[in-house]
Amino acid sequence: MPKKNPDRKSDHIELAFRSQTEGALADERYYYEPALSGHPPFEQVMPIAFGNKTLSYPLWISSMTGGTRKARHINTNLARACREFGLGLGLGSCRKLIDHPETLSDFDMREVIGSALPLFANLGIAQIETWLENGQEKCIQSIVDQLQADGLIVHLNPFQEFMQPEGDRYRNPPVDTIKILLDRFEFPVIVKEVGQGMGPASLEALLGLPLLAIEFGAFGGTNFSLLELQRHKAIHAEELLPLTRVGHTAAEMVRFCNDIASQRPIACSNLIISGGVRHFLDGYALIRQSSLPAIYGQASGFLAHAQGDYEALRQYVKTQLRGLQLAQAFLKVR
Repeated sequence: MPKKNPDRKSDHIELAFRSQTEGALADERYYYEPALSGHPPFEQVMPIAFGNKTLSYPLWISSMTGGTRKARHINTNLARACREFGLGLGLGSCRKLIDHPETLSDFDMREVIGSALPLFANLGIAQIETWLENGQEKCIQSIVDQLQADGLIVHLNPFQEFMQPEGDRYRNPPVDTIKILLDRFEFPVIVKEVGQGMGPASLEALLGLPLLAIEFGAFGGTNFSLLELQRHKAIHAEELLPLTRVGHTAAEMVRFCNDIASQRPIACSNLIISGGVRHFLDGYALIRQSSLPAIYGQASGFLAHAQGDYEALRQYVKTQLRGLQLAQAFLKVR
């Protein structure tokens, strides 16, 4: 037991007036039950199966970056954190590997993360559509093989591509391309959006496919359509701004998925609930509200701490996981 600080009571007197909750909004997503548990030790994990591997906690580091000057350092830090704490990692877009194989070290994180944890490559649906139509399936398989990845994340981003000055255009509905991908390859596939989420009809179509997971990429986090629009120098580009305000929150998407699963059989195995998940309390509430097996994903919080020294990221992850343990011990989702 830690020693008591002799100045603790004095601290209480000094800080009490600054710690009033009058007027503050309680987090009404939870019942707080302080009488029903002891403090969990940090060594206590919350294991959950994901594909043929097991995470120590229901936390996924969502796709961020690759093929840029800082990418190797960032991805190495993220992969180290995954290995230390037993988390899963989705890489940023790996398309650059085909034209610039010299960037492999920016993405090649298998040795860092280890063999026991999930590591997923990432490609945009537009690139997959082009390669499949041109008979270049080997490009897709090559990326998964080079990275010794457990599978492939396919990101859907029609608004982002349209806003992007150098963006691609879809020729076919993405769900049709995903069906071809699933038919031609044996590796597990995750499908995600990139910041605006998905509506019920899209979710219903994807839940009917044998995907390993759907990652939400919901409205409320980084909005890549808005990001690209800010890069766009074309005249009248700002008039497309209303499209960047369209989307679905993670909480809304959980309700959509629960409704779909209650009405018909589904083939998809898991959800990764991401987009606007700021911290462990957001994530814990959402995975508990899901009727489907779910983990939650974060990106910007990890990115903010992964650009410098590993210790800063390590302490951030430890705090997030400690909060998650305390939530499981003392909070019940309403």
